[in-house]
Amino acid sequence: MSAGPTSEETPWPVRTVARKIAEWVDKLGAVWIEGQLAQVTARAGTGTAFLVLRDPAADVSVQLTVPMSLVREQGPVVAEGNRVIVHGKPSFYLGRGTLSIRVDAIRAVGLGELLARVERLRKLLAAEGLFDPARKRRPPFLPRRIGLITGRSSAAEHDVVSNAQARWPAVRFRIENTATQGGLAVPQIVAALEVLDRDPEVDVIVLARGGGSVEDLLPFSDETLCRAVAACRTPVVSAIGHEPDTPLVDHVADVRCSTPTEAGRRLVPDLAEEVARVGALRDRARRALHGWVDREQRVLAALRARPVLAEPLRSLDRRHEELERLRAGTRAAVERRIDRGETDIAHLRARLTALGPSATLARGYAIVQRVPAGIAPADEAGAVLPILTAVGETSAGERLRIRVGDGAVHAVVAPEEDGTAENGTLRKKATRKAVE
Repeated sequence: MSAGPTSEETPWPVRTVARKIAEWVDKLGAVWIEGQLAQVTARAGTGTAFLVLRDPAADVSVQLTVPMSLVREQGPVVAEGNRVIVHGKPSFYLGRGTLSIRVDAIRAVGLGELLARVERLRKLLAAEGLFDPARKRRPPFLPRRIGLITGRSSAAEHDVVSNAQARWPAVRFRIENTATQGGLAVPQIVAALEVLDRDPEVDVIVLARGGGSVEDLLPFSDETLCRAVAACRTPVVSAIGHEPDTPLVDHVADVRCSTPTEAGRRLVPDLAEEVARVGALRDRARRALHGWVDREQRVLAALRARPVLAEPLRSLDRRHEELERLRAGTRAAVERRIDRGETDIAHLRARLTALGPSATLARGYAIVQRVPAGIAPADEAGAVLPILTAVGETSAGERLRIRVGDGAVHAVVAPEEDGTAENGTLRKKATRKAVE
Protein backbone atom coordinates (compact mmCIF):
# COMPACT_ATOMS: atom_id res chain seq x y z
CA MET A 1 0.00 0.00 0.00
CA SER A 2 1.52 3.28 -1.11
CA ALA A 3 1.45 6.23 1.27
CA GLY A 4 -0.41 9.26 0.04
CA PRO A 5 0.28 12.94 0.77
CA THR A 6 0.42 13.90 4.43
CA SER A 7 -1.74 16.40 6.22
CA GLU A 8 -2.77 17.23 9.73
CA GLU A 9 -5.66 14.76 9.37
CA THR A 10 -3.61 12.05 7.58
CA PRO A 11 -0.07 12.04 9.02
CA TRP A 12 2.47 9.33 8.20
CA PRO A 13 3.46 6.86 10.85
CA VAL A 14 7.10 6.69 11.95
CA ARG A 15 7.73 3.47 10.06
CA THR A 16 6.63 5.08 6.79
CA VAL A 17 8.94 8.08 7.27
CA ALA A 18 11.83 5.79 8.21
CA ARG A 19 11.18 3.54 5.23
CA LYS A 20 11.11 6.47 2.80
CA ILE A 21 14.38 7.84 4.24
CA ALA A 22 15.92 4.39 3.90
CA GLU A 23 14.78 4.21 0.28
CA TRP A 24 16.35 7.62 -0.45
CA VAL A 25 19.62 6.66 1.22
CA ASP A 26 19.65 3.30 -0.53
CA LYS A 27 19.66 5.13 -3.87
CA LEU A 28 23.07 6.62 -3.04
CA GLY A 29 26.01 4.74 -4.49
CA ALA A 30 29.20 3.63 -2.77
CA VAL A 31 31.77 6.38 -2.00
CA TRP A 32 35.38 6.74 -0.89
CA ILE A 33 35.68 8.80 2.32
CA GLU A 34 38.79 10.15 4.03
CA GLY A 35 38.91 11.08 7.69
CA GLN A 36 40.39 10.35 11.09
CA LEU A 37 39.23 7.52 13.30
CA ALA A 38 37.88 9.09 16.48
CA GLN A 39 36.43 5.98 18.08
CA VAL A 40 36.83 2.22 17.50
CA THR A 41 34.41 -0.25 19.14
CA ALA A 42 35.28 -3.85 18.25
CA ARG A 43 34.06 -6.38 20.84
CA ALA A 44 35.24 -9.94 20.65
CA GLY A 45 32.55 -12.43 19.74
CA THR A 46 30.62 -9.99 17.54
CA GLY A 47 30.56 -9.93 13.80
CA THR A 48 30.46 -6.13 13.36
CA ALA A 49 32.68 -3.33 14.62
CA PHE A 50 31.43 0.23 15.05
CA LEU A 51 33.76 3.07 14.18
CA VAL A 52 33.42 6.88 14.20
CA LEU A 53 35.12 8.68 11.31
CA ARG A 54 35.67 12.43 11.94
CA ASP A 55 36.55 15.21 9.53
CA PRO A 56 39.99 16.60 10.52
CA ALA A 57 39.02 20.19 9.73
CA ALA A 58 35.43 20.37 11.02
CA ASP A 59 33.29 19.06 13.83
CA VAL A 60 31.54 16.53 11.59
CA SER A 61 31.56 12.74 11.93
CA VAL A 62 29.82 9.68 10.52
CA GLN A 63 29.19 6.22 11.93
CA LEU A 64 30.90 3.22 10.23
CA THR A 65 29.90 -0.39 10.45
CA VAL A 66 32.75 -2.71 9.54
CA PRO A 67 32.87 -6.49 9.46
CA MET A 68 35.13 -7.83 12.21
CA SER A 69 37.03 -9.86 9.64
CA LEU A 70 38.05 -6.63 7.87
CA VAL A 71 39.08 -5.06 11.19
CA ARG A 72 41.27 -8.07 12.07
CA GLU A 73 42.71 -8.09 8.56
CA GLN A 74 43.79 -4.40 8.71
CA GLY A 75 45.25 -4.78 12.22
CA PRO A 76 46.99 -1.57 13.47
CA VAL A 77 45.47 0.50 10.67
CA VAL A 78 42.12 0.50 12.52
CA ALA A 79 43.15 2.51 15.58
CA GLU A 80 41.95 5.75 17.07
CA GLY A 81 43.71 8.82 15.68
CA ASN A 82 44.74 7.21 12.38
CA ARG A 83 43.98 8.88 9.06
CA VAL A 84 42.22 6.37 6.81
CA ILE A 85 40.34 6.12 3.54
CA VAL A 86 37.25 3.86 3.58
CA HIS A 87 34.94 2.59 0.87
CA GLY A 88 31.32 1.95 1.70
CA LYS A 89 27.68 2.55 1.01
CA PRO A 90 25.38 4.74 3.13
CA SER A 91 22.67 2.81 4.95
CA PHE A 92 19.76 3.88 7.17
CA TYR A 93 18.73 1.53 10.01
CA LEU A 94 14.99 1.57 10.53
CA GLY A 95 15.08 0.23 14.07
CA ARG A 96 17.31 2.94 15.55
CA GLY A 97 16.72 5.61 12.92
CA THR A 98 20.47 6.10 12.41
CA LEU A 99 22.64 6.61 9.36
CA SER A 100 25.88 4.69 8.93
CA ILE A 101 28.31 3.67 6.24
CA ARG A 102 28.67 -0.06 5.58
CA VAL A 103 32.39 -0.33 4.91
CA ASP A 104 33.89 -2.99 2.69
CA ALA A 105 37.45 -1.61 2.36
CA ILE A 106 39.86 0.36 4.59
CA ARG A 107 43.21 1.82 3.56
CA ALA A 108 45.61 3.81 5.68
CA VAL A 109 46.72 7.22 4.45
CA GLY A 110 50.48 6.94 4.16
CA LEU A 111 52.88 9.53 5.53
CA GLY A 112 54.21 10.28 2.08
CA GLU A 113 50.74 11.02 0.80
CA LEU A 114 50.04 13.31 3.78
CA LEU A 115 53.28 15.19 3.18
CA ALA A 116 52.46 15.50 -0.51
CA ARG A 117 49.09 17.03 0.39
CA VAL A 118 50.76 19.43 2.78
CA GLU A 119 53.21 20.44 0.05
CA ARG A 120 50.40 21.07 -2.43
CA LEU A 121 48.61 23.17 0.19
CA ARG A 122 51.85 25.06 0.87
CA LYS A 123 52.12 26.03 -2.80
CA LEU A 124 48.45 27.05 -2.92
CA LEU A 125 48.67 29.30 0.15
CA ALA A 126 51.96 30.80 -1.05
CA ALA A 127 50.40 31.60 -4.41
CA GLU A 128 47.54 33.37 -2.62
CA GLY A 129 50.04 35.56 -0.75
CA LEU A 130 49.38 34.19 2.76
CA PHE A 131 53.14 33.73 3.29
CA ASP A 132 54.03 37.23 2.05
CA PRO A 133 56.28 39.02 4.59
CA ALA A 134 54.62 42.33 3.69
CA ARG A 135 51.34 41.27 5.32
CA LYS A 136 52.95 40.20 8.60
CA ARG A 137 52.48 42.49 11.60
CA ARG A 138 54.88 43.23 14.43
CA PRO A 139 53.56 42.32 17.91
CA PRO A 140 53.50 45.18 20.44
CA PHE A 141 56.60 45.83 22.53
CA LEU A 142 54.72 45.22 25.79
CA PRO A 143 51.28 43.63 25.26
CA ARG A 144 48.52 44.37 27.74
CA ARG A 145 47.36 40.74 27.68
CA ILE A 146 48.66 37.69 25.83
CA GLY A 147 46.25 35.14 24.42
CA LEU A 148 47.63 31.60 24.64
CA ILE A 149 46.14 28.60 22.82
CA THR A 150 47.64 25.32 23.97
CA GLY A 151 46.87 21.94 25.50
CA ARG A 152 45.59 21.76 29.06
CA SER A 153 48.43 21.57 31.64
CA SER A 154 50.90 20.99 28.81
CA ALA A 155 54.63 21.55 28.89
CA ALA A 156 54.20 24.15 26.15
CA GLU A 157 51.87 26.20 28.38
CA HIS A 158 54.37 26.01 31.25
CA ASP A 159 57.29 27.03 29.02
CA VAL A 160 55.50 30.06 27.57
CA VAL A 161 54.07 31.33 30.86
CA SER A 162 57.16 30.71 33.02
CA ASN A 163 59.63 32.25 30.58
CA ALA A 164 57.42 35.30 29.99
CA GLN A 165 56.90 35.86 33.73
CA ALA A 166 60.62 35.44 34.38
CA ARG A 167 61.32 38.31 31.97
CA TRP A 168 58.35 40.50 32.91
CA PRO A 169 56.61 39.45 36.17
CA ALA A 170 53.53 41.64 35.57
CA VAL A 171 52.62 39.97 32.27
CA ARG A 172 48.99 38.82 31.98
CA PHE A 173 47.65 35.84 30.02
CA ARG A 174 44.30 34.67 28.77
CA ILE A 175 44.70 30.94 28.19
CA GLU A 176 42.40 28.87 25.98
CA ASN A 177 42.99 25.13 26.39
CA THR A 178 42.19 23.04 23.32
CA ALA A 179 43.12 19.75 21.76
CA THR A 180 46.41 20.06 19.88
CA GLN A 181 46.20 16.80 17.94
CA GLY A 182 43.51 14.51 16.64
CA GLY A 183 40.24 15.23 14.93
CA LEU A 184 39.04 17.86 17.45
CA ALA A 185 42.18 19.99 17.32
CA VAL A 186 41.40 22.14 14.29
CA PRO A 187 37.81 23.19 15.17
CA GLN A 188 38.75 23.87 18.79
CA ILE A 189 41.80 25.93 17.87
CA VAL A 190 39.82 27.93 15.27
CA ALA A 191 37.10 28.64 17.85
CA ALA A 192 39.71 29.74 20.40
CA LEU A 193 41.30 32.04 17.80
CA GLU A 194 37.95 33.71 17.17
CA VAL A 195 37.36 34.21 20.90
CA LEU A 196 40.79 35.76 21.53
CA ASP A 197 40.65 37.88 18.37
CA ARG A 198 37.42 39.48 19.61
CA ASP A 199 38.90 40.31 23.02
CA PRO A 200 40.00 44.00 22.89
CA GLU A 201 42.54 43.52 25.69
CA VAL A 202 44.43 40.73 23.89
CA ASP A 203 47.29 42.31 21.90
CA VAL A 204 48.96 39.10 20.65
CA ILE A 205 47.89 35.44 20.28
CA VAL A 206 50.27 32.50 20.71
CA LEU A 207 49.75 29.01 19.30
CA ALA A 208 51.95 26.70 21.39
CA ARG A 209 52.52 22.96 21.26
CA GLY A 210 55.40 20.70 22.15
CA GLY A 211 57.14 18.34 19.78
CA GLY A 212 55.56 15.28 18.22
CA SER A 213 55.40 13.13 15.15
CA VAL A 214 54.41 14.40 11.74
CA GLU A 215 50.93 12.95 12.22
CA ASP A 216 50.58 14.69 15.58
CA LEU A 217 51.45 18.08 14.04
CA LEU A 218 49.18 17.69 11.00
CA PRO A 219 46.38 19.88 12.50
CA PHE A 220 48.77 22.85 12.33
CA SER A 221 49.13 22.31 8.57
CA ASP A 222 45.38 22.24 8.03
CA GLU A 223 44.01 24.69 5.47
CA THR A 224 41.13 25.81 7.68
CA LEU A 225 43.47 26.68 10.55
CA CYS A 226 45.93 28.47 8.26
CA ARG A 227 43.20 30.65 6.79
CA ALA A 228 41.80 31.38 10.25
CA VAL A 229 45.25 32.56 11.40
CA ALA A 230 45.60 34.74 8.28
CA ALA A 231 42.18 36.31 8.94
CA CYS A 232 43.02 37.31 12.53
CA ARG A 233 43.23 41.05 13.18
CA THR A 234 45.48 40.38 16.20
CA PRO A 235 49.13 39.42 15.55
CA VAL A 236 49.65 35.66 15.86
CA VAL A 237 52.84 33.97 17.10
CA SER A 238 53.41 30.34 16.16
CA ALA A 239 55.43 28.14 18.54
CA ILE A 240 54.82 24.61 17.32
CA GLY A 241 57.12 21.65 18.03
CA HIS A 242 60.87 21.94 17.91
CA GLU A 243 63.34 23.69 15.61
CA PRO A 244 63.08 21.17 12.69
CA ASP A 245 59.26 21.19 12.77
CA THR A 246 57.77 23.68 10.31
CA PRO A 247 54.00 23.23 9.92
CA LEU A 248 52.24 25.54 7.49
CA VAL A 249 50.87 27.72 10.27
CA ASP A 250 54.48 28.82 10.94
CA HIS A 251 54.55 30.48 7.51
CA VAL A 252 51.13 32.10 7.88
CA ALA A 253 51.67 33.46 11.40
CA ASP A 254 53.09 36.94 11.89
CA VAL A 255 56.00 35.63 13.98
CA ARG A 256 57.48 32.13 14.08
CA CYS A 257 59.23 30.84 17.17
CA SER A 258 61.09 27.53 17.01
CA THR A 259 59.91 26.43 20.47
CA PRO A 260 57.39 27.54 23.12
CA THR A 261 60.35 28.57 25.28
CA GLU A 262 61.52 31.02 22.61
CA ALA A 263 57.99 32.35 22.30
CA GLY A 264 57.91 33.13 26.02
CA ARG A 265 61.13 35.09 25.65
CA ARG A 266 60.03 37.04 22.58
CA LEU A 267 56.58 38.03 23.82
CA VAL A 268 57.74 40.52 26.46
CA PRO A 269 60.93 42.49 27.08
CA ASP A 270 63.35 41.53 29.85
CA LEU A 271 62.71 43.70 32.90
CA ALA A 272 66.34 43.72 34.04
CA GLU A 273 67.55 44.67 30.56
CA GLU A 274 64.96 47.44 30.27
CA VAL A 275 65.85 48.82 33.70
CA ALA A 276 69.51 48.82 32.70
CA ARG A 277 68.66 50.44 29.37
CA VAL A 278 66.58 53.11 31.11
CA GLY A 279 69.46 53.76 33.52
CA ALA A 280 71.91 54.07 30.64
CA LEU A 281 69.57 56.41 28.80
CA ARG A 282 69.10 58.48 31.96
CA ASP A 283 72.89 58.78 32.38
CA ARG A 284 73.24 59.67 28.73
CA ALA A 285 70.53 62.32 29.04
CA ARG A 286 72.18 63.69 32.18
CA ARG A 287 75.54 63.95 30.42
CA ALA A 288 73.96 65.55 27.40
CA LEU A 289 72.12 68.05 29.60
CA HIS A 290 75.27 68.91 31.54
CA GLY A 291 77.18 69.34 28.30
CA TRP A 292 74.47 71.60 26.91
CA VAL A 293 74.42 73.70 30.09
CA ASP A 294 78.22 74.02 29.99
CA ARG A 295 78.13 75.15 26.36
CA GLU A 296 75.43 77.70 27.07
CA GLN A 297 77.35 79.02 30.08
CA ARG A 298 80.44 79.49 27.91
CA VAL A 299 78.34 81.28 25.32
CA LEU A 300 76.90 83.57 28.01
CA ALA A 301 80.38 84.27 29.39
CA ALA A 302 81.61 85.15 25.90
CA LEU A 303 78.63 87.45 25.40
CA ARG A 304 79.21 89.16 28.75
CA ALA A 305 82.88 89.69 27.83
CA ARG A 306 81.99 91.63 24.69
CA PRO A 307 82.50 95.41 24.91
CA VAL A 308 78.87 96.12 24.19
CA LEU A 309 77.87 94.30 27.38
CA ALA A 310 81.00 95.01 29.43
CA GLU A 311 80.65 98.83 28.87
CA PRO A 312 77.12 99.39 27.57
CA LEU A 313 77.34 103.23 27.96
CA ARG A 314 80.41 103.41 25.77
CA SER A 315 78.41 102.82 22.65
CA LEU A 316 75.85 105.39 23.79
CA ASP A 317 78.61 107.94 24.37
CA ARG A 318 79.94 107.39 20.87
CA ARG A 319 76.47 107.82 19.45
CA HIS A 320 75.98 110.98 21.57
CA GLU A 321 79.24 112.46 20.31
CA GLU A 322 78.27 111.63 16.76
CA LEU A 323 74.89 113.30 17.24
CA GLU A 324 76.53 116.41 18.72
CA ARG A 325 78.93 116.52 15.79
CA LEU A 326 76.07 116.21 13.33
CA ARG A 327 74.03 118.84 15.20
CA ALA A 328 76.96 121.34 15.18
CA GLY A 329 77.55 120.67 11.48
CA THR A 330 73.85 121.14 10.76
CA ARG A 331 73.78 124.43 12.73
CA ALA A 332 76.90 125.75 10.91
CA ALA A 333 75.44 124.76 7.53
CA VAL A 334 72.17 126.53 8.34
CA GLU A 335 73.99 129.64 9.53
CA ARG A 336 76.15 129.71 6.40
CA ARG A 337 73.07 129.36 4.28
CA ILE A 338 71.36 132.22 6.14
CA ASP A 339 74.47 134.43 5.78
CA ARG A 340 74.61 133.75 2.07
CA GLY A 341 70.92 134.55 1.80
CA GLU A 342 71.32 137.82 3.69
CA THR A 343 74.26 138.81 1.46
CA ASP A 344 72.24 138.01 -1.64
CA ILE A 345 69.34 140.07 -0.32
CA ALA A 346 71.63 143.04 0.42
CA HIS A 347 73.04 142.83 -3.09
CA LEU A 348 69.61 142.68 -4.60
CA ARG A 349 68.44 145.59 -2.43
CA ALA A 350 71.44 147.69 -3.56
CA ARG A 351 70.75 146.88 -7.19
CA LEU A 352 67.10 147.69 -6.80
CA THR A 353 67.95 150.93 -5.06
CA ALA A 354 70.41 151.86 -7.82
CA LEU A 355 67.98 151.01 -10.55
CA GLY A 356 64.84 152.42 -8.89
CA PRO A 357 63.39 155.94 -9.34
CA SER A 358 64.01 156.94 -5.73
CA ALA A 359 67.74 157.37 -6.32
CA THR A 360 67.05 159.53 -9.38
CA LEU A 361 64.56 161.63 -7.48
CA ALA A 362 67.08 162.07 -4.69
CA ARG A 363 69.48 163.68 -7.18
CA GLY A 364 66.95 166.49 -7.94
CA TYR A 365 64.74 164.99 -10.57
CA ALA A 366 60.96 164.89 -10.34
CA ILE A 367 58.15 162.83 -11.82
CA VAL A 368 55.13 164.75 -13.06
CA GLN A 369 51.87 162.83 -13.13
CA ARG A 370 48.57 163.96 -14.50
CA VAL A 371 45.61 163.69 -12.16
CA PRO A 372 42.52 162.84 -14.18
CA ALA A 373 39.32 164.57 -13.35
CA GLY A 374 37.13 162.79 -10.85
CA ILE A 375 39.94 161.60 -8.56
CA ALA A 376 39.76 163.20 -5.17
CA PRO A 377 42.95 164.52 -3.62
CA ALA A 378 42.71 161.89 -0.86
CA ASP A 379 42.71 159.08 -3.46
CA GLU A 380 45.70 160.27 -5.48
CA ALA A 381 48.24 158.39 -3.40
CA GLY A 382 46.61 155.01 -4.09
CA ALA A 383 45.66 155.61 -7.70
CA VAL A 384 47.75 154.77 -10.78
CA LEU A 385 48.36 158.18 -12.45
CA PRO A 386 49.72 158.66 -16.01
CA ILE A 387 53.19 160.22 -16.20
CA LEU A 388 53.51 163.53 -18.07
CA THR A 389 56.12 163.16 -20.78
CA ALA A 390 55.42 166.28 -22.94
CA VAL A 391 54.13 169.83 -22.42
CA GLY A 392 51.52 169.36 -25.07
CA GLU A 393 49.86 166.67 -23.03
CA THR A 394 48.59 169.21 -20.50
CA SER A 395 45.74 171.65 -20.62
CA ALA A 396 44.91 174.70 -18.57
CA GLY A 397 43.43 173.97 -15.23
CA GLU A 398 44.58 170.35 -15.22
CA ARG A 399 45.89 169.09 -11.91
CA LEU A 400 49.38 167.65 -11.71
CA ARG A 401 51.16 165.59 -9.06
CA ILE A 402 54.88 166.19 -8.88
CA ARG A 403 56.92 163.54 -7.06
CA VAL A 404 60.30 164.56 -5.66
CA GLY A 405 62.82 162.74 -3.51
CA ASP A 406 61.07 163.21 -0.19
CA GLY A 407 57.38 163.40 -1.24
CA ALA A 408 54.97 164.90 -3.71
CA VAL A 409 53.54 168.40 -4.45
CA HIS A 410 50.42 169.33 -6.38
CA ALA A 411 50.11 171.92 -9.11
CA VAL A 412 47.59 173.22 -11.51
CA VAL A 413 48.39 174.19 -15.11
CA ALA A 414 47.88 177.95 -15.41
CA PRO A 415 46.56 179.48 -18.66
CA GLU A 416 48.84 181.71 -20.85
CA GLU A 417 48.57 185.51 -20.44
CA ASP A 418 48.55 186.09 -24.20
CA GLY A 419 45.40 184.39 -25.47
CA THR A 420 46.17 184.80 -29.22
CA ALA A 421 46.09 181.61 -31.07
CA GLU A 422 49.08 182.39 -33.18
CA ASN A 423 51.38 182.95 -30.29
CA GLY A 424 49.89 180.25 -28.13
CA THR A 425 51.93 177.48 -29.63
CA LEU A 426 55.12 179.52 -29.59
CA ARG A 427 54.61 180.35 -25.96
CA LYS A 428 54.07 176.74 -25.15
CA LYS A 429 57.33 175.88 -26.93
CA ALA A 430 59.13 178.71 -25.19
CA THR A 431 57.71 177.53 -21.93
CA ARG A 432 58.80 173.93 -22.66
CA LYS A 433 62.33 175.16 -23.45
CA ALA A 434 62.36 177.18 -20.28
CA VAL A 435 61.26 174.09 -18.38
CA GLU A 436 64.05 172.08 -20.00
